[in-house]
Amino acid sequence: MKTQLSLLALAATIIITSCQKDEIQNYGTFDLNVETLSQESDTFLTIEQINTYIDKSFSEKGSFSWDDAPANVLWSAAVHGHELITVGYGGEGESFREAKSTRLENIQDDIVNVVSASEGLTKSAVKYIADDVLNVIDIQVTSLETIRTLRATPDIRYLEPNGYSFYELKPAQGPAVKSSSGCNFDGANLLAADYRTVAPNALVSWTFDRHNIEQAWSLSTGAGITVGVIDTGLSASQPKLGSEFTDGFSINSRTVQKYGTFIDSPWWWSNNYDGPNDKCGHGTSMAATIAAPRNDENMPVGVAYDSNLVSYRATEDVVLNDYHERKGVSDALKALGNRSDVKIISMSVGYPWSIGNVRDAVKYAYNRGKLIFAAGGTSLNFTNWYPVIFPASMSETVAVTGITDAMGYNQCDTCHDGSQIEFTVVMERDNDNGRTGVTLGFYDGDNDYVGGSSVATATTAGIAALVWAKHPSWSRTQVLNKLRQSADLYPYKDNNYGYGNIDANLAVQ
Repeated sequence: MKTQLSLLALAATIIITSCQKDEIQNYGTFDLNVETLSQESDTFLTIEQINTYIDKSFSEKGSFSWDDAPANVLWSAAVHGHELITVGYGGEGESFREAKSTRLENIQDDIVNVVSASEGLTKSAVKYIADDVLNVIDIQVTSLETIRTLRATPDIRYLEPNGYSFYELKPAQGPAVKSSSGCNFDGANLLAADYRTVAPNALVSWTFDRHNIEQAWSLSTGAGITVGVIDTGLSASQPKLGSEFTDGFSINSRTVQKYGTFIDSPWWWSNNYDGPNDKCGHGTSMAATIAAPRNDENMPVGVAYDSNLVSYRATEDVVLNDYHERKGVSDALKALGNRSDVKIISMSVGYPWSIGNVRDAVKYAYNRGKLIFAAGGTSLNFTNWYPVIFPASMSETVAVTGITDAMGYNQCDTCHDGSQIEFTVVMERDNDNGRTGVTLGFYDGDNDYVGGSSVATATTAGIAALVWAKHPSWSRTQVLNKLRQSADLYPYKDNNYGYGNIDANLAVQ
């Protein structure tokens, strides 16, 4: 359960929150300078010292990985994070298994045996959870020597303290700034300049016009394509994403499904699933941007208003700093990967550095042909110089960011850019109070504004659904290539903005 939040995150953000703190026994910590933190030692570190080490890595390398951390840093973070270590095992690149494997089962058994021997426990007393698809095991570790022994064990791909959730990425100067981490329940009164009304009385966001989305509807509305959204779920109070999903001109045969993989518990071994309903607001906004019906009630329509929707409440907010959020996203990716009807996955959530079990799950879904869109990152305007966040930083995902409506390409106030970005979406007024696109609100009858690289990602996923619906026999590669060819910078790829803005009308030709 989170109790402290850090740095504005309206999209897959780079900023991290803090969660409930453990009671840590006295391991005998010492005062250490920054240089000493990078050296191997037997010293148990405080949360402040661990975060100083992480800050140093970001400052010097522009990135952070637990693989590079001294064993005592990893051990200290694990102890602070409910004594949990996530172990990725198998050969290099062996993220998952397609069938039963005695070899992999033996490796997993070896890991449990190592922990049992090092911790002085019987094998039955070792607390662990083994994934049934990914080559990943979550296991309780209390000893520094156990960490060192595991690192020396063959066929270990990574060790990560997945329960550590106390890091706050700071701006270049000054203290961290607290925020709501992308959550919002309040509706908004829309200004007339920010939408147009189309039959049968639906509102089209001004941002759609920058990508010729309404023109594309004459050729495709997304019918027959199913989009999976991994986020904070769908509001039980927004019927346009429930019982009224086929309202207005949207086809009666389309469907919306809601699932939940997030567990609301301070204990990593809990199985207390918290259901599919949004308690943040972010997931509702993203799903609405993609697939809200072309309604007759003066409310915003989605990009692919005839597409099917599968929503997974995998996170509490947009920041994947909690073990159960990481596991929730991993489980949602596996579930969507296993569905033959799901073509596209949209993820407007993230974290500053790579998370092993999520990374493995992305590869699993990608291996099953899914076209995965991920947000490049959203934070405060004085921290948006940080790199593209994870999982948008992966080659298996398509990274998207937001820009303003100024001439040329102008980074939105809170959006990240970088070499991994594939596409941009116009989602912010440049000189008019920074207003963003319009979408459904959290409650019945409410409209709202939504911005950042989150909505840019959802918009792009919707455009992809339009293209795939027009060409249902196409592969993921063909759809992605068509999106690239329809973007206004193609064949040039800008180092910060990728292929730029997609022309949806051109893309569906």
